[in-house]
Amino acid sequence: MITPIETFTRRKSLGVERQAAAMLVSCILAACPVAADAQTPPSASPPAQAAKAEPAKAPIFEYREVMIPMRDGIRLQTVILTPIGAKGPLPILLRRSPYGVPDKAPTQIPASLKDLMADGYIIVIQNLRGRFKSEGTFNLAYDSTIEPGQKGTIETRDAWDTIDWLVKNVPDNNGRVGIYGTSYDGLTAAATLLDPHPALKAVSERASPVDQWMNDDMHRYGALRLSYAFEYSVLEEADKNANTHFAFDTWDTYDWYLRAGPLSTINDKYIHGKIPFWNGIVEHPDYDAFWKQQAWVNALHRSSVPNLNVAGFWDQEDPWGPWQIWRHEGESDPNHTDLIVAGPWWHGGWGAPTFTKLGPVDLGHDVSKEFRADIEAPFFRYWLHGEGAKPDWAATIFETGSNQWRTYAAWPPKDAKATSLYLHADGTLSFEAPSPADRGAHRDYVSDPANPVPYRQRPISPTYPGGDWRWWESADQRFVDHRPDVLTFESAPLDHDIRVTGQVSADLYAATTGTDGDFVVKLIDVFPENAAKPDWPAGQGPADEGPPRGEYAKSVNGYELPIAMEVRRGRYLKSNEHATPLTPGKPQLWQIPLRDRDHVFLKGHRIMVQIQSTWFPVIDRNPQTFVPSIYAAKASDFRAATQSVYVAPDQASRIVLPIEL
Repeated sequence: MITPIETFTRRKSLGVERQAAAMLVSCILAACPVAADAQTPPSASPPAQAAKAEPAKAPIFEYREVMIPMRDGIRLQTVILTPIGAKGPLPILLRRSPYGVPDKAPTQIPASLKDLMADGYIIVIQNLRGRFKSEGTFNLAYDSTIEPGQKGTIETRDAWDTIDWLVKNVPDNNGRVGIYGTSYDGLTAAATLLDPHPALKAVSERASPVDQWMNDDMHRYGALRLSYAFEYSVLEEADKNANTHFAFDTWDTYDWYLRAGPLSTINDKYIHGKIPFWNGIVEHPDYDAFWKQQAWVNALHRSSVPNLNVAGFWDQEDPWGPWQIWRHEGESDPNHTDLIVAGPWWHGGWGAPTFTKLGPVDLGHDVSKEFRADIEAPFFRYWLHGEGAKPDWAATIFETGSNQWRTYAAWPPKDAKATSLYLHADGTLSFEAPSPADRGAHRDYVSDPANPVPYRQRPISPTYPGGDWRWWESADQRFVDHRPDVLTFESAPLDHDIRVTGQVSADLYAATTGTDGDFVVKLIDVFPENAAKPDWPAGQGPADEGPPRGEYAKSVNGYELPIAMEVRRGRYLKSNEHATPLTPGKPQLWQIPLRDRDHVFLKGHRIMVQIQSTWFPVIDRNPQTFVPSIYAAKASDFRAATQSVYVAPDQASRIVLPIEL
C-alpha cells in the first residue's frame, strides 16, 4: 500500500509538489529538501555518519511576513525577502502560489537561481486565497474564471492589489515589479496580463494552463486525463475535506483504475462527492459554460507587458498553454515584447539544477542552466533593472536532433513547408502518396476497453508521489511493440536530415464498428541500432557470453523516442459542445493536432508512427458505445470494437510535417 491521500497533501504543502520547477522554487525559498539533480529520481540516502556540527549559516535575506489586504477585505499571507546589504533600490520579483510560503529566510541560493539573483531582487512569495494562512476560499475552477463585467479573473485582481500594496509599502523598491511562476504559479503570473498594474514591467509564465477542456492538465480535446485529473484534484482539495479517505492499495495504478471500473464508481467508492473540482469534471463532460468561463486566454488579445513564455516539448502536464498565450498576445504586439522559449524539458525542467539528457539521449548542453543564464536573467535584467539589450527575437528554441539553440524572428519560420508523410498498407511511411492499387486499403485492429494499452511501461506508479511521472513522454515506446492493438508504420532509414519546425498534425481516415471511440497518434524518432558504440566494462567484450552490461545496456541503440503524441475522442469530431455518436463502419477524417515542434530527424534514423485507441490510465477508457456522458457509463457499455485506419489514395492517412527547406 502506498502513502494515503492525507500524506500526499501533507507532502504537497511541504514542497514535494506537482512538478520540478514549482518544487525547486519553493524549496529555494523554504529550505525544503530536493534531489541534487532533478533529472533523475533521487537515490536512497546513505547511512547517517557522525560528523562535526557545522556552525549555522547567517541568513542572506531579511525576512518579513505580512497579510496584504485585497479590495474585498480578504487578506493574503505574503513573505517578503529583502537581500541583506543591498545597495540602492531593487525591483520586486513576485510569485503567487497555492503551495506555501517559506517560514524563514534561506541561508543560501542554489544554482538554479544564482544567475537571476546575481542582479539583485526583493523576492515576494504569496499564498493564494484559502491556502495556508491566506483568508478566503480556494477553488481550482473559480480562480481562473472570467466573470462578466470584471477585468480578468480573481487572480488578476488579487495580483493587481498585491502589486499596488508592495510598491507603496516595501522599503527600497525601485517601483518596478516582475512576476513569474510555473504551472499553477504560471497561471497566476499569466492572469496579470488581462489587467496589469502600471508597476508591472515584466512577466514570465512557464507552463501555464489556459483551457482545461481543450488541452493541458485535465483533458486533451475533451478526452479526460483520468489519472492526473483525479489525483491532482484530490491533492489540492482533500485537505479541506476531512471526511475524504482514499489510498491506492496497489503500486500499479493501471491495475487500480482498471479494477475501479466505470468512472461513476470513483465518487461512490472513494471520495463520496467531497472533491469540488472532480465533481465539476464529471458533471460537465462537454465543452459548456463551466469550461469556457475558465478559458481565460480567450480574453487575451494584446501584449501589454513584456512576457517571456516558457514551454517544454516533453511537458507531461501543460505543453499547450504557453503557446496559446504567446499567440493570443501576438494578435497585437506593436513593441515586439511577446516572446516564447521552448526546449526539451519535462514539466518545470527549466528549473532543474542540471538538464543534459532527454531520456538517455545526451543533449550536449545543460539546457536549463543556459536558459537561466542566457535568456531568463537578461530578460528580467533589461525590463526591471534597465540594463542590457532588448531581445531581438520572437522565439528561442532548443532544437533536438541537431541539439542546438536557434532564434527565430518569426515562428514558424517562413521557409517551413507543410509536407505529407503518408501511411501505407504494408506498414511503411513515405513521402509518396498511396497508389491507385491501394484503393480501399486499410489496416485493422481490435480495441478492447477491458485490456487497454498502458501509456507507459507497467507498473505505473501514482502521479504523486511517484518518481517517474515527469519522464514518461520521452520513454522508449518499444514497450508496446508486442501488442496487436497498436498499429506501427515505419520509414526506411533516412538518407538525409529532415528538419521539422512548426505545427505538426495528423490527418487520419478511420472507422470503428462502435458508436464512439478514440484514436491516439504517436510520432516517433527511431534511433539506429548502432547509434552508440558499446562501452564495455573492463574484462568484457563482444565475445563474452551473456547480455551486455554497463553503459551499453543503457544506450540509445534502437531507442524509440516520442516526438509528439495526442488523442482525439470521436464524440467530439463534429462539435465540442454537443457530443454525437459515430456511424459504425463509416470512415471519416480525424484531424489530430500534434502541437509545435522543433526537431531534426537525423540521417540514418527512421520515422515511426504508432496508432492505438486506448492510452490508460492517463486517458480514461472510452466505452466505444455512445452514451450521453462517459462519466455515467455502466460496465455493460464498455465493448470491444474493430478499428480501421485507411491508407487509400482517396482516404490517405498522413502526418503533416512543417519541413524547413
